[in-house]
Amino acid sequence: MAEVDNIVTMRKICKSFPGVQALEDVDFTLKKGEIHALIGENGAGKSTLIKVLTGVDQPDSGTITINQQIHSIRSPQHAQTLGISTVYQEVNLCPQLTIAENILIGREPKKWFGIDWKTMNSSAKKIMHDLEIDIDVTLTLGSCSVAIQQMAAIARAIENASAQILILDEPTSSLTIHETEQLFGVMRKLRSQGVGIVFITHFLDQVYEIADKITVLRNGNLVGSYTPSELPRLELIKKMIGRSLSEFEDMSKVKNETGKHIKGEKLLQANEVSRLNAIDSFNLELHSGEVIGLAGLLGSGRTEMAELIFGLTKPDSGTITFNGKIIQNYSPLDSIGRGIALCPEDRKDAGIVGELTVRENIILAMQANLGWIKYLSKQEQYNIAEKYIKLLNIATPSPDQPIKNLSGGNQQKVILARWLAINPQLLILDEPTRGIDIGAKAEIQKLILALAEEGKSCMFISSELEEILRTSHRIAVLRDRKKVAEFSGDITANEIMSAIAGSE
Repeated sequence: MAEVDNIVTMRKICKSFPGVQALEDVDFTLKKGEIHALIGENGAGKSTLIKVLTGVDQPDSGTITINQQIHSIRSPQHAQTLGISTVYQEVNLCPQLTIAENILIGREPKKWFGIDWKTMNSSAKKIMHDLEIDIDVTLTLGSCSVAIQQMAAIARAIENASAQILILDEPTSSLTIHETEQLFGVMRKLRSQGVGIVFITHFLDQVYEIADKITVLRNGNLVGSYTPSELPRLELIKKMIGRSLSEFEDMSKVKNETGKHIKGEKLLQANEVSRLNAIDSFNLELHSGEVIGLAGLLGSGRTEMAELIFGLTKPDSGTITFNGKIIQNYSPLDSIGRGIALCPEDRKDAGIVGELTVRENIILAMQANLGWIKYLSKQEQYNIAEKYIKLLNIATPSPDQPIKNLSGGNQQKVILARWLAINPQLLILDEPTRGIDIGAKAEIQKLILALAEEGKSCMFISSELEEILRTSHRIAVLRDRKKVAEFSGDITANEIMSAIAGSE
């Protein structure tokens, strides 16, 4: 098609931050009625390109054309007036407000004495109904699951009636298969109405299911733009990572060797542990040098189990024994003292401290464990930070770089470094690879297996079944907040899927 059909044309976009060339001469186009997948590893420049398009960041050079007119997009508000709506990877909503208030924020229906609540709630309910989500829109958003929060963010973007351009940054990362299909239905409907959609995702199956075009970025540069039919999946991965796939293919061999390991001493024993409205009674044990995977759909109880073991919540019944001692006091600080660490699912709100540096984020747990009387000197902090930056291959110009400037995958590595610095006996990882690139995933998976070889234990939660199978020595399956099965030895995907689905 001719360029006149483009609703977005970005040419030779450059953007740098202190010590980082985020984009260099990048071109990108979007046509009416097109779903265009923007693909690349974390740090490839995808989020920066979107921030330039939406006015969050200003380009150092290059041009942006919207509907055949060149614009200097000054702010997100300016972008909205041009018909651009965005849902970012990390949901930016107000948890203390209702679902309806979040969907219609800034566009609330008014009457004489303020907001017309009845109209607002009915409008929000219709918007969610169009997404095939049946939920009480008067609920406080913070009380809802991550999936519902994500759908509310998408609903808010779609509600902007003037939207010609919809940008979805990892919209399915917290959605179930059914919810993803619901979203795809909405995307197809919008495509038929002429809306152009930029779709950023790490799920390659989804790219080939719904995208009309694929653009690949790597290290801030444009690799190329392709139709799905002309770009086989293995070729796409090679273009994304720019290196051999052999290191990833060898992972299953590493797992098979470690999968036949000899169990160490029993480290953790949970007996008839439950918490009302969180998880039904379960038994679980974990040995030194063992990785146990928790498989299940969103809301199955995996996170609730992890939070109980870490001490974020307290069980209503049952006992948890760690290192031969029954746990009496449940709190994160007590757990850290015992040698238990938790990398949470929501790294933005419960993981990183965005305004602090990489160094300060890494030493947080260690300093808390030591107490402020035993304050780590600056030199000690730098030594610790540099050790883990090197060990985990964290891409940062320096330990003093604000962590908010790092890519999602590198932020996740910093959180891992924080907990590795306290030398935990048990590391609980809740969706550690969610929303990060293939290379970072492989590095984290290799790290988990290496820690197990050193005798450390790991509880690994992931929504990606292949990842669970590659990394775990045993797998516990949860469904409807119950532990329903446990597997060891030569585990197949069919066994896990049958247990998740409830098949006999």
